Amino acid sequence: MDVRHAYVDSPVGRLLVVADDNALTGLYFPGYRYTPRPSAWGRRADVSADPVLAQARSELDEYFAGKRHTFDVVTATNGDEFQEQVWAQLRRIPYGARITYGDIAVELGSKGLAQSVGQAVGRNPVSIVIPCHRVVGAGGRLTGFGGGLERKQLLLDLEEPVEARAGRLF
Repeated sequence: MDVRHAYVDSPVGRLLVVADDNALTGLYFPGYRYTPRPSAWGRRADVSADPVLAQARSELDEYFAGKRHTFDVVTATNGDEFQEQVWAQLRRIPYGARITYGDIAVELGSKGLAQSVGQAVGRNPVSIVIPCHRVVGAGGRLTGFGGGLERKQLLLDLEEPVEARAGRLF
């Protein structure tokens, strides 16, 4: 197992990217509550010389430039069965769309799972690539986000369709 990490600069701050063999296993904002301990990050790698990390950086650059709406980099999330089900639902949320925790809970079988869904969303190890920022509270409220609500709003604004943006006063 070849675990390694690097940092990637972005419009939402310096992101920690972690890879294991041939997959991206982590993408963390500064101050993210569930960032693994540094001992789990593996060796420091040169982004440009590492195929997985280079692909992640390239795709993130394209995303932030508005040129990429989905990610192709292979991910490995290593969650429990419920978390993997939630993260699979996150992957299905289209670029520019928003869905509530309750909507995901219903898709998984019960509105009563909303709090558990929120916990799983909050532990998403590959933020942005698996778009947890597209999940909002009831009525469209911005709620918890591992990267902070300001970053969540920036990501949502980045993805907002031009027509919708033009129709807003602020």
